[in-house]
Amino acid sequence: MSLPTKAKVVIIGGGIHGLSTAWKLSEKYKNPNDVVVLEKKDTAAGASGIACGVVRNNYFQPAMRELMAHSVSVWESDPEAFKYNAVGYMQISPEVMHKDVASIYEQQKAIGYESEFIEGEKDCMKYMQGIFSDWQAKGITSVLHEKKGGYAFNKDSIKALEKKANSNGVNVHKGVKVTGFKRGSNSNAITGVVTDKGTIDCDQVVIGAGPWVRDFWNMLELPKTTNIKDAKNGKMHEVEMWKYWFLQEGVLGVDADYLKTNEGKPPPVIHVDTDAPLYSDKDGKIITEDLWGIYYKPDIEGLGVQGGTSPYIVQKHFDEVNVDPYGIDSPEYQTTDKFSDMWTSALAHIQKRFVGKSHLYRKGPSGGLGCLTPDSFPIFDRFFENVYMIADANHGYKMIGVGHLVAQEILGQESELLKPFRFDRYEKGKLHPTSNSPFPWS
Repeated sequence: MSLPTKAKVVIIGGGIHGLSTAWKLSEKYKNPNDVVVLEKKDTAAGASGIACGVVRNNYFQPAMRELMAHSVSVWESDPEAFKYNAVGYMQISPEVMHKDVASIYEQQKAIGYESEFIEGEKDCMKYMQGIFSDWQAKGITSVLHEKKGGYAFNKDSIKALEKKANSNGVNVHKGVKVTGFKRGSNSNAITGVVTDKGTIDCDQVVIGAGPWVRDFWNMLELPKTTNIKDAKNGKMHEVEMWKYWFLQEGVLGVDADYLKTNEGKPPPVIHVDTDAPLYSDKDGKIITEDLWGIYYKPDIEGLGVQGGTSPYIVQKHFDEVNVDPYGIDSPEYQTTDKFSDMWTSALAHIQKRFVGKSHLYRKGPSGGLGCLTPDSFPIFDRFFENVYMIADANHGYKMIGVGHLVAQEILGQESELLKPFRFDRYEKGKLHPTSNSPFPWS
């Protein structure tokens, strides 16, 4: 399939955002090569393809919660194609997070997102043991049980998006590397996308490149720092534009049905944050006495129980971070024995069935890099008049609905759900509120 020389919209990135945007745009743009997707390797070859697949609404930030509710509705629109398992999601927390999680519950009620909230250590233990008889995590004082959400099969859902876009005439050009942009002479607009296979003149560009967003930001010569206004004193603070985090995930090699509930049903996605001391399942030594958190669910390939813990910051300037080779192919960024000890020990702390099972951890390459914004929340905005940047700050996979909203904005209809994520929020000091969670994006 030869690369076209002209298009209405060129979309860079064959992951969740690029393909979701293409799918929605293809409902309006019907002519051949109206919408062109460029992917340097293959669809689902990046962050979307290694995502744990969790779909949730659990955010302390009202704007994130409303955006996620919209995305859940898109997942629910075709669960069979997306391999979406609507098993629910549980945020299980200690007293230090009680107020934050109670606020989430109240605002979920306000937007009609079904959930149940349990308070008090005794009632929380009773509720959790009603689901898992071997539940033993102590010091938990709140449980937020989202009845929607769950998880999807990462690569299958991306391929389903590709198929939906293809069926409406969108061509996904694979093995095409973007090397630069062509600029207009009489305006700031980008008039073409330059690749190693040729140049495509276009009216609009959408960049949905996950952890590679830094590269396209640099190609466009956008600033490497930004100013953030302090909402309290009005002073401006200059900060680096991007920061890379390494996302730690793995699999415990147990039977596919090992995590079934008391009723023999598939479990909800479990996320536990706690300030209880964590001891090693291997040797009983203390791992941490600080606030920690993990999440887990059945592995999508049937290999056992899959999940992860808090990511860690890559202590390098963002321009010095090697994003490629990515994921399991990276020689530099992989999970370590420290992660496997912590995560398997946390599972044992939470449920008795995992005690003494740390040796079943499936060793091998896992994890991936995420490129986060200054406040760890997405940027959805236009630059140079006609370049739409989807910088998802690693919230990406679950946000399947963002592409639909971006497509609407390209077609002239501004989205109220995307307005809180404009780039100018930094200089205006309109940042999203932060919670007490140990995860940077919660």
